[in-house]
Amino acid sequence: MLGPGTILSASRVGAGHGYRMLWVPLLSAAVLGGTAALSARIGAALKGSPCDELAARLGRPLAGLVGVTLFLVVVGFQSSNNFAVVAALEPLLVGTEGTLSTAASAAILAGLNLAVIAAVCGLRGLYAKLEGLMKVLVAVMAAAFLFNLLAVQPSLRETLSGLLPRAPIGEEVGFLPRRDAAGEIVVPLLALQGLVATTFSVAGAFYQAYLVKEKGWGPGDGRKAGGEAVVGAAALGVMTAMILLTAAATLHGREGGENFGSTADLAEQLRPFFGEWAVGIFATGICAGALGSFLGNALIGGTLLADGLGKGTSLDSPWVRGFTVAALLAGGGIAGAVLAGEAEKVTAILAAQALTVLGGPLLAAALLYLGAKTTPRPPAWTFAAAGVGLLIVLTLAVRTAWRFKLDLFAA
Repeated sequence: MLGPGTILSASRVGAGHGYRMLWVPLLSAAVLGGTAALSARIGAALKGSPCDELAARLGRPLAGLVGVTLFLVVVGFQSSNNFAVVAALEPLLVGTEGTLSTAASAAILAGLNLAVIAAVCGLRGLYAKLEGLMKVLVAVMAAAFLFNLLAVQPSLRETLSGLLPRAPIGEEVGFLPRRDAAGEIVVPLLALQGLVATTFSVAGAFYQAYLVKEKGWGPGDGRKAGGEAVVGAAALGVMTAMILLTAAATLHGREGGENFGSTADLAEQLRPFFGEWAVGIFATGICAGALGSFLGNALIGGTLLADGLGKGTSLDSPWVRGFTVAALLAGGGIAGAVLAGEAEKVTAILAAQALTVLGGPLLAAALLYLGAKTTPRPPAWTFAAAGVGLLIVLTLAVRTAWRFKLDLFAA
């Protein structure tokens, strides 16, 4: 699903770097498609769930580690969804120049999380209808970007040049973050890292195996399951590219464009087609993306943690429900703490999304291991994509961990 982190990251990169980074979401989507296809084929071929298979082959502690890792990844996504709801509602409730108070933000987040917890505890049918509505709103958001893109008519030459892999302009090139002469932390290629982290989700790819299990598909459905995963990743890549192109054509080169951060600033990219409605449509799309994934993400975390600990995967299980509620509370708690400190909301969304890469290498390695033990063996191209995905998340994890080191051991 097109989440708030992807919308905001693609918009910011397009505004700050123009067409130059178009290759990033397309390459990320290709890697995601192959990795998700591998996971889907694993789900169709294996008798048990992925964590049960890991426990049987390598021991329950490792399976538990995978479940805990994915749970923590989900908590990071949940916190960013909380941030996104506040960032999206702010211009709608107090105007483009206003700011929601900490108390108002806390009240909104508390009400939203309590409503979703109530859904988990017995109103799933009602929430399914609301989630369906949110998916429709996200589809409307994608259509809005398409219509606006046709209206602004991005440069064909610049679009084609954006397919050539290049580093962003105006950012330091390097591998590890460092401190400059003034003691400030400098993160090389930050725009590239943020866009990759919000487009390529190894946690989402890992969960494909569970989605296939829920559909009741077996070994004979491997090709269909893999194809469905590829289509979903391709759709995400195309929508992300549309958003980046729209921002590049409308915001890049404008005064202050490289520093656009608020929802109202980034909403200006929709003004050519929608005029005064631009802020409302952009904010609604971000809010829909956040709400549409709110319960889904929490259920992923609850299901994987319960499965990793050997407590089953049924949504009716008290373990799954309990861990799902825990994911909601943890994500909401982190968001509340950040908002209480008056952190910049859009930056916080991207930072929370980027932090989720720390658990990525373990999940990618687990997929490669399970794929190698699967009969029939998934196609070689899915292993190649997952291998590239492992290198990507390992790189991002090392960079993120090094940034934490610099923060913790500041001179």
